[in-house]
Amino acid sequence: MALDLAFVRSQFPAFQSPVLSSHAFFENAGGSYPCIQVVDRLTRFYHDRKVQPYGPYPGAQAGGAEMDEARVRLAAMMGVAGDEVSFGPSTSTNTYVLAQAVRQWLARQDAAIVVSNQDHEANAGVWRRLAAEGIEVREWKLDPSTGSLDHGRLEALLADGKVRLVCFPHCSNVIAEVNDVAAITAIAKAHGARTIVDGVSYAPHGFPDVPALGADVYLFSAYKTYGPHQGIMVIRRDFGMELPGQGHFFNHATLYKRHTPSGPDHAQVAACAGMADYIDALAAHHGISGDGAARNRGVHDLMRAHEEVVIQPLLDFLGARNDLRLIGPREAARRAPTVAVELNRAAEPVSEALGQKGIACWAGDFYAVRPLEALGIDRDKGVLRMSAVHYTSAEDVSRLIGALEQVL
Repeated sequence: MALDLAFVRSQFPAFQSPVLSSHAFFENAGGSYPCIQVVDRLTRFYHDRKVQPYGPYPGAQAGGAEMDEARVRLAAMMGVAGDEVSFGPSTSTNTYVLAQAVRQWLARQDAAIVVSNQDHEANAGVWRRLAAEGIEVREWKLDPSTGSLDHGRLEALLADGKVRLVCFPHCSNVIAEVNDVAAITAIAKAHGARTIVDGVSYAPHGFPDVPALGADVYLFSAYKTYGPHQGIMVIRRDFGMELPGQGHFFNHATLYKRHTPSGPDHAQVAACAGMADYIDALAAHHGISGDGAARNRGVHDLMRAHEEVVIQPLLDFLGARNDLRLIGPREAARRAPTVAVELNRAAEPVSEALGQKGIACWAGDFYAVRPLEALGIDRDKGVLRMSAVHYTSAEDVSRLIGALEQVL
């Protein structure tokens, strides 16, 4: 079954926008376009529900019901219980709050944590700072020639049994190789360690099946998965209740409030149900049936199959050039369609030149300072990053390749 791209694009107002539709969009790793279902729900909330939710009057009750709907439906898609899904202002904030809980959890213990240098700084810096609290921080180093994380190196870090927590990405936002999360979490569990997975750079390519991945915590950003600017944290109940609560003490018995110290953005939480609407619409249009989790898995596979076909010509084009370094695997099936390259010059002027030729992308370090340093890439020079998702067309990629040929 092939993805119906015309149907997909009809679900995104950006493709009808005279401002946005002028360029082929390859800055999806920075934030995707929102689907119409999210836009409609957000608009409706501000029109008809923008009051304190859950009160004893119609607008408040409708607003609260839509917030609950978002949590329950996203949880069902990802195969977890409704109270295992928490919302926060961003993934960086959610990770910071988690780190405070871990700091208390491991206080006065002879314990260690593992963090990789393949991570975006949001899932690296907060854990590394725990070293100042007396917690040993061990680095799972990537291979500087490939950017890959070797499982054998992780096993060595876990061998003495002191590690209580392993933090790593589903995929890096510049290297893009898809890590075998299920295998890594199994290794960690066998050594008595919990796992926190940064899914920000993978979830746009298919919402996770959390039980299959085995993660204790899985984090991603709604604004990169066709939704509003919210961070979404799946935290499994046993670990969530074991960690010291970070919210108001009287909310600690409720898991989705336990690690949410600030009030959520009511409208944006409610609008997140639009992401579930969109997945359901894709499933229905393509004849994918089953419960929420089964529909989600079917749509995930549909998205990934399309992305792999569309992005491979770009990987082939870049891999054949000798004036740049393609970061990460050359095979689309092994990576997310986020493609970063080190050029023989500063990258940002190249992104500006591409913008003048109808290509929307960017350059820099993308807060992936540690992986770029580990790969030997000059942060000042940066990388050129071109990122696609399932609504990217083969024509968009051809347009990008043509522009690259001219600019490079």
